Amino acid sequence: AVAAASQMISLRRLSTILGIFQPSRQQRLHQSNMKFSAFALAAAAIASTSVNAFSTPARFGVRQHVALQMSTAVDADTKTALATAANEARGLAMDSIAAAHSGHMGLPLGAAEIGAVLYGSQMQYNAADPTWINRDRFILSAGHGSMFLYSWLNLAGFDLPIDELKRFRQHHSMTPGHPEFPSSEHNTPGIESTTGPLGQGVSNAVGMAASEKMAAAVYNTEEHKIFDHHIFALAGDGCFQEGVSAEAACFAAHEKLDNLIVLYDANEVTLDKMAEYTQSEDILKRYEAYGWEVFEIDGHDLDAVEETIAAAKANDNGKPKFIKCNTIIGKGMEETEGTNAAHGEAGVPYVDKAKKNIGLPDGEKWYVSDGTRDFFSEVQKKNKATYDEWQATFSAWKEANPELAKQLDDAITDTTMPASEMISKIPQMGEDAEATRVSGFKIIQHIADLVPHYVSGSADLHGSTRNYINDGGNFGAGFDKSYAGKNLYFGIREHAMGSIMNGFAFHGLFKISGSTFLVFVDYLRATTRVAALSELNRVSYILTHDSIGVGEDGPTHQPVETVSGLRVIPNLDVFRPGDAEETVAAMVHSVTRKEGPTALIFSRQNIAQNNDMDYMARREGALKGAYIAKKESADLDVIVLATGSELEHAVAATKDMPGARVVSMPCMELFERQEDSYKEEVLPSSCTKRIAMEAGVSGLWYKYASKVVGVDRFGMSAPGNIVMEEFGMTADNLKKQIESMA
Repeated sequence: AVAAASQMISLRRLSTILGIFQPSRQQRLHQSNMKFSAFALAAAAIASTSVNAFSTPARFGVRQHVALQMSTAVDADTKTALATAANEARGLAMDSIAAAHSGHMGLPLGAAEIGAVLYGSQMQYNAADPTWINRDRFILSAGHGSMFLYSWLNLAGFDLPIDELKRFRQHHSMTPGHPEFPSSEHNTPGIESTTGPLGQGVSNAVGMAASEKMAAAVYNTEEHKIFDHHIFALAGDGCFQEGVSAEAACFAAHEKLDNLIVLYDANEVTLDKMAEYTQSEDILKRYEAYGWEVFEIDGHDLDAVEETIAAAKANDNGKPKFIKCNTIIGKGMEETEGTNAAHGEAGVPYVDKAKKNIGLPDGEKWYVSDGTRDFFSEVQKKNKATYDEWQATFSAWKEANPELAKQLDDAITDTTMPASEMISKIPQMGEDAEATRVSGFKIIQHIADLVPHYVSGSADLHGSTRNYINDGGNFGAGFDKSYAGKNLYFGIREHAMGSIMNGFAFHGLFKISGSTFLVFVDYLRATTRVAALSELNRVSYILTHDSIGVGEDGPTHQPVETVSGLRVIPNLDVFRPGDAEETVAAMVHSVTRKEGPTALIFSRQNIAQNNDMDYMARREGALKGAYIAKKESADLDVIVLATGSELEHAVAATKDMPGARVVSMPCMELFERQEDSYKEEVLPSSCTKRIAMEAGVSGLWYKYASKVVGVDRFGMSAPGNIVMEEFGMTADNLKKQIESMA
């Protein structure tokens, strides 16, 4: 043991001289093709005196599940530069986490070689233009390892200064605890997705890959190809244990998203225990069964990482790519590496020793060598040449396709006409009673025409939710589908649908809505929260069958708490229109809002139209969140608030009450953003006699009313009208409740 330790120390000393860190577990693919410098050969010769030199334990054996056409191995100088950069990225992560006394050290140390290859060789990007539309996207799905991403963004030349790495996890820094997509809170260039909830990022990547396929189909021409990039995601065991990643993986394979490359940081560790404690599956066989092309490599072998990613990029075979990268968590820190202790900040006491062991200067914090800066300067020049060549193609494309260029520009900038103008472009709706889901179907046809970059999808419920875009075509591969289709079929995968929609929004080219029954929105609630947090205004939700009015399907399908549950999510506008004209306003709002997502809550059953009020006045009022739907004809005595299908009951109940005012409040959040003067005009503080009605839990309504007619228990299986009557959702009961008020 002493002799082996001595040999390891000797190897590390040589590694320090060479500026590289030799992995303790390493493999070589097609060694005969490798190029070695004199120093590298010397290192190999000295290392070979070790009993275990360049050997690989059996569990790290290479499994090639497909034939790999390997390119020539990385040349020795580039390889040395990448290895040096990998160790310096490790150092940046260690110093930042140590300074913060908080963070996750395991992934940045364990996946450093993967980062080196991605940012130093294989990804197409321009650090000077981080929003270039044809850049490759990288998503750190294992968002807890955020210092991995911040380190590489700094090294690669993005506008993320070293001082911001020093402020990791501090107030108002550009380096929050988990990566956050640029918003009003953070604007860190190079962050493509808000990640942290495990499984979300890798599923967002599926949405980005679908969006890229759609963009290529819509905008590329035979003469000019302006979209041809790849989507990369780095994920760990936690991401693949979360069910959402499995749902999204099935969708990706079925729709043949071969522009997607997922890198699995397979370090055999989870937070509580070694991964074997909770999983025993063969994940490669699972993904192969889904229809992915799968690879397995040593994630510390720069040649293997380089060649496998290059092969994955080159193979347009209709299969997304899954690369299992066997790694050692916390690599370089002997005290914790390879154990679950390496996951978090347990290694902080050993940072200085670990940095010295991997060849970094003793005592220097946040050290980056001139050689690494010079190397990435050359990478930037190479990337800039690719970027400039693309710009020339793009200019020629724009000149040849002016109308398409205008459409793309509007899509990139998310330009739409103002809501006040858009509502005037949609014809007046009918006067007959109609379910708002049916009204929505009519309106979405106009929205699709007015907003060409708007697409929609459903979790196997198009026939019920009615959000199908006529003549829009269906998205995907096979059958009657094409990548230019505007209708997405997500299958019975609500959670993946939410993540994929977020991916579309993060990708930055299309607006997207997705539909399901309202009661099933909890399956995708985590993704809705991320959309609201990330201010993804390109996302909206069409949620139908909105109350106990669903009827015969019973309490499992009758939402009562769900609308209020959505209303408490910050920055999510929840719009429950009370007739067809309010539905126009709701859908227009969902595609013109700039600050975040919108949930549209539609009824299954027919509801009456408020025909006594001008149709445009109803639209304009609804765009303010609440308005006077029926004005009192005498001194104001009582205010009746209602929303959705209960608006008709409020209007009917007050028919013979001259002192009653009916306020329709389809969107609480929007109303709260109005000027105080308008809110006082609609709900004068002088009138405290107020009652609200909604076929859902009553709690939130007490902000506006002293009495609420609601549904504070689960429903029952019976025809919808009977259920509504049983729970007091009628005009007669509302009238009685009003009359009982003092």
